[in-house]
Amino acid sequence: MKKKNLYVALLCSTLLSYNTEAQNRTYEGPNKMNTWSITGYGGITKFFGDLTQYNGFKRGDREELTGAWGLSLNKQLTPLFGIQLTGYNGRLQGAKDNHQSSLSGDTYSATFNSPSFVQLTLDGTLNVNRLLLGYNKLRRWKVDAHLGGGIIYYHTDVDYTNVTKGGPEKHFSTNTDASSKTAGKWERNGSTYTREWVVPVGFTVHYELSSRFDLGLDYTHNFVNTEKLDATVGGLSDYDSQQGIWTFAKGDSKNDAYGMLSLALTYKLGKNAVRAKDGKYDPAAGRYHLRWANPQQLIPVPYNPTMNDADSIAKANMPKPVDPRLYTDSDGDGVADLFDKEANTPAGSIVSGGGVALDIDKIIRDAIKNNLPKDECEALFSNIEFDTDKAIIRNASKETLSKVVELLNMRTNCRIVLVGHTDARASDSYNVSLSRRRVDAAKRFLVRAGLTDPSRIITEYYGEYRPIAENTTVEGLQSNRRVEIKILPNNTIRSTYPAGFRR
Repeated sequence: MKKKNLYVALLCSTLLSYNTEAQNRTYEGPNKMNTWSITGYGGITKFFGDLTQYNGFKRGDREELTGAWGLSLNKQLTPLFGIQLTGYNGRLQGAKDNHQSSLSGDTYSATFNSPSFVQLTLDGTLNVNRLLLGYNKLRRWKVDAHLGGGIIYYHTDVDYTNVTKGGPEKHFSTNTDASSKTAGKWERNGSTYTREWVVPVGFTVHYELSSRFDLGLDYTHNFVNTEKLDATVGGLSDYDSQQGIWTFAKGDSKNDAYGMLSLALTYKLGKNAVRAKDGKYDPAAGRYHLRWANPQQLIPVPYNPTMNDADSIAKANMPKPVDPRLYTDSDGDGVADLFDKEANTPAGSIVSGGGVALDIDKIIRDAIKNNLPKDECEALFSNIEFDTDKAIIRNASKETLSKVVELLNMRTNCRIVLVGHTDARASDSYNVSLSRRRVDAAKRFLVRAGLTDPSRIITEYYGEYRPIAENTTVEGLQSNRRVEIKILPNNTIRSTYPAGFRR
């Protein structure tokens, strides 16, 4: 197999292997995006060097139209930048009349032909119109500038006639056992193809046909690192004597180059491919390609509510009003009106958890008569009132506390909670301290009255923060100067108050 066919086969197998891996490669941005694509090229080529009739793009009378085809595997790194691995296979040809050799003075009519060159390059791409115009103009168009480097393998056939001396047409070729690289020492290592570095510079205009296909027009100018693509070094080459052809003498001529103008058809790889409609993006519709979409455009614009919107949201999420009866205790029995089944119990009454007045003497008598505590402790509530700025228990309250001690000693499954309060006629810190002194006084009385297990006493104090009446009347002030007594089962360990001081 010839070497050029080997390189073409290697290029195709490389592209196919990349295609298999590229199917699931995506842009890891805020939304998944496809980033890989394959482009096929087909077009015409034009040689620029010593053996061409004109310096520009005009073709001479004996110059033929030549072409090439290629494939590239493209990876879009960002909306602006990408890379591509590109391979070409094609033909170059040129002719010149009256080419004069400065070595012999003879004039030649020469034609060169490079029948099948192979080129492989790695290029970087820049999305020019997105860079200059942004993402909202020319949405269906993509203009890329690309620059890269690679290697080219070729051989050259030259047909010539000596116009000065006359004679038949002659021929020579670089595709011999003596061919080698064109820079450095001529090694004559037997390679039938000449290899050289090449720098492609190009410009491509793409149009997005669909979510999968783009159609474009590409022009690439390839600068080859040699003067001998046409086996001629200006006037220093003489065809009859073969001088200046197999050496490395450099004349005034520039390095050779060739251009390629081609149609480019791109297939965009990836899953669930979609494209924008009228500049609008819907991430839920599928995956856009990074060649055409900016990841930032897939992020929805943050919603900034107006004052009316904010007010509507606040009203919709506002909690339902709390029943005011939860915070009021009209009869001062320690049970909120919302749960109080007897809203007008006399002051100083001992009530159940439902606010029903109880006969504490009867409860104690029944407990003694049965000689055993009940399995479940009944919830009892009562208040002890104090004089202004005093923490001294009144005589009437001492009788109640004594009965409570007798009940607790009989029912060991019960505990007692003492909650201290004050009116609002002092500073906050002073009232908290005063309420603490009041619950401490009640606790000392219970212990001295014979409570067998003082550990069942829990004290809480809130100062003026939990009033049960207005602090604007004498009666209200008196009601707020209190210690609440709560007899509860031992298994209710949490306070019924949401905050405060507790010991």
